[in-house]
Amino acid sequence: MYKKIMVPVDLSHTDRLEKALMIAADLAQLYGCAVHYVGVTTSGPGSVAHTPEEYTSKLEAFGKAQAEKYSLPQETTATYVSHDPTVDLDRTLLRAVEESGADLVVVASHVPGLPEHIFASNAGYIAAHAKISVMVVR
Repeated sequence: MYKKIMVPVDLSHTDRLEKALMIAADLAQLYGCAVHYVGVTTSGPGSVAHTPEEYTSKLEAFGKAQAEKYSLPQETTATYVSHDPTVDLDRTLLRAVEESGADLVVVASHVPGLPEHIFASNAGYIAAHAKISVMVVR
């Protein structure tokens, strides 16, 4: 049914992704498909890495660890560099969806609060604008 599952990853909050990571891995095992982990970083130093190259290295290590942990059939990673992820994260992730060739996105979210009633969440934005299926996991 699915050939490639894209999972947006925030390396500074991997503890909040566990449920989405597990669901993506379960689906990948069920359908024998690849999991594609996508991260967005800035061109300058950040809390996770000092350079985009360092971030890419950490994302690749994360992907390999997930593949080993869940015995994934195949995993890939992609890093997107953004001038300001707080401003253009939604558009960057939509571009990643289009460029990845994925046919499903599994994205972690959180319980909505007051800000989400005023501003859309990243997961909500992807679900509303992606041209493929999106599973939002709380």
